[in-house]
Amino acid sequence: MELYVVKSGDTVHQIARRYFTSAADIISANQMENPDVLSVGQALVIPSQETRRTVSRGDTLYSIARRYGVSLPHLIAANPQIADPNRIYPGQTVVIPADGQQMREIVVNGYATDAADSTLNATLPYLTFLSPFSYRSDLSGNLTPTFHVNTALSGGHRTANLLTLTNLLEAGGFSSQIAHAILTDQAVQDAFLENVEALLGQGGWYGVNVDFEYVYQFDRESYNQFLRRLTQRMHQLGYIVVTALAPKLSEGQQGLLYAAHDYAFHGQTVDYVVLMTYEWGYTYGPAMAVAPLNMVRRVLDYAAQVIPADRILMGVPNYGYDWTLPFVQGSAARSLTNIDAVKLAGQVGAGIQFDQTAQSPFFRYYDGDGRQHEVWFEDARSLRAKYGLVNEYGLAGVSFWNLNHLFRTNFIVLESIFRVEKVL
Repeated sequence: MELYVVKSGDTVHQIARRYFTSAADIISANQMENPDVLSVGQALVIPSQETRRTVSRGDTLYSIARRYGVSLPHLIAANPQIADPNRIYPGQTVVIPADGQQMREIVVNGYATDAADSTLNATLPYLTFLSPFSYRSDLSGNLTPTFHVNTALSGGHRTANLLTLTNLLEAGGFSSQIAHAILTDQAVQDAFLENVEALLGQGGWYGVNVDFEYVYQFDRESYNQFLRRLTQRMHQLGYIVVTALAPKLSEGQQGLLYAAHDYAFHGQTVDYVVLMTYEWGYTYGPAMAVAPLNMVRRVLDYAAQVIPADRILMGVPNYGYDWTLPFVQGSAARSLTNIDAVKLAGQVGAGIQFDQTAQSPFFRYYDGDGRQHEVWFEDARSLRAKYGLVNEYGLAGVSFWNLNHLFRTNFIVLESIFRVEKVL
């Protein structure tokens, strides 16, 4: 895979000739609805058998080799144009040889809330686990599905399904009271576990994925004890347990979203934890990257101290937001897909910029009413940077929120760096 950033005057056909590939392949890889419209600053993936990296400040051949899972001798051998391997400079191009890559095998989870079968079919080859979102509980421990998935689809791609359990309300939003009932009322917890086992017994499931959010701080220990009981029960039945955790920066972090999530206990008890490393930029907040790399790194710095790295799945967003400026408290950003973000930039004639600290793309534009907007989303560059953290920290893998819309670029980048573990 190659990565190319569009410059003024570029066309798809010119870029294809430059990389000795076809325009059709570039159009398909980047899901381009109108290939005649390119935005300056737009990142394109170019399907190829080797990867090229432009050296950034602070890069060394050793750090590049580690990022891409290539042995240093292989990397040096593939770059005879570099006279001194100990000295590389920003702007230089380093070739990452496909045949020299020691492709790490990683675990990949993906949540889906309303994905069409056609989208899932295109996505499942790149997943270890699919977590349909979700079965929500009520105050009595009854479970109701919010998204029905054809579990037979996954089997054809050797993708394992995880029964996702939440404390969501029927009207939406997480309920602290529902979590409290399940965690502290013995009768409710018994009913909840019996209902979980009944669903698992219907077949098609590999384990459970527990996403309890906004748990009362005083229920922290009850949550831990519930997880111990659940995990012991699931393991006896041959199922795995995964939990989703808020993106904490420290053990003592306060707030309803964070305090009851005991990183160390989850890490020593369940099989995998999903770190929800996204939503810094969110619907009701000011414009910023959804998953800025500097903030994701801070979460991993803490998590890796208390959770075994080979149990951590780093959250990766598959969406962006369009904010109206200036930000007004109570206003809402519009969610949009990564494909639609690039399409919008082309429609309004906006150049796409790339924030080096957040390692995320963004652009600004004015709408028909003269209001300024700011859009942040994910592209091949931001995804490559995030996947670099997986290698850097030795993580088990990644988890996508969410898979409702196919973003082919994501899987091209993923596959250029990793192999996906299959457990079936």
